[in-house]
Amino acid sequence: MCRHFAWLGQERSLAELILRPAYGLPRQADRPRWQQIDLVNKDGFGVGWFPAQGHAVSYRRTGPIEADPGFATLARKTSGGCVLGAVRGASPGMPIEAEATAPFTDGRHLLSLNGHLDVEKVLPLLEPGYEPESTCDAAFLATLLWQRLDRAQPLELAVVELLRDITALDSNTCLNLLVTDGVRVVATTWGETLCYRAGTDGVLVASEPHDDTDDWVRVADRQVVVADSSAIAVRSLEPAPV
Repeated sequence: MCRHFAWLGQERSLAELILRPAYGLPRQADRPRWQQIDLVNKDGFGVGWFPAQGHAVSYRRTGPIEADPGFATLARKTSGGCVLGAVRGASPGMPIEAEATAPFTDGRHLLSLNGHLDVEKVLPLLEPGYEPESTCDAAFLATLLWQRLDRAQPLELAVVELLRDITALDSNTCLNLLVTDGVRVVATTWGETLCYRAGTDGVLVASEPHDDTDDWVRVADRQVVVADSSAIAVRSLEPAPV
């Protein structure tokens, strides 16, 4: 399983977002407080940001954050108005490699998965000409989303329809997705935890709170959260009653 977050708002350094919070990603990798599946997320970590609008970059490594001697320096020197970070606990049988670590990117978007899916069951969704960068389930999921975004589907619609298509084929999946294009953040709850904190300087969407303040809002299961610079909305992923 994994822990992840996305920040959208005024520019903040990676150190402010990842290393300084009392219960930030390093702590969540070792002792997560809300995690429901597995308990350790030290198989890899990654962070992505947008140095220019429409241009996403990522930094991914295997192992825990504290094992990377260069990350603290990078984190102090790098800032962004949209940042996605993740720590990874690999599912059984999945490879331990940077290419299997979030955030995944197509150059325009960043994606993280807190969950799992059966690649064999959802293989019919993969279109010709697309090749996941790793055999892990999260990389496969990312490729399925890139397909839809390449067809110019709006981000929220692409995420929600992909989730529905996957759950129709794999009823045991856990799909807490976190996706951003640098302008908006789309997150889902489907089997794991999520919360957010909105302020005058931006919004932080995360698997669990980064501190003990009382302004975190917990998101119920089977919801989609959509945030931009001016608003945050939470909508049900359940089918509307007939």
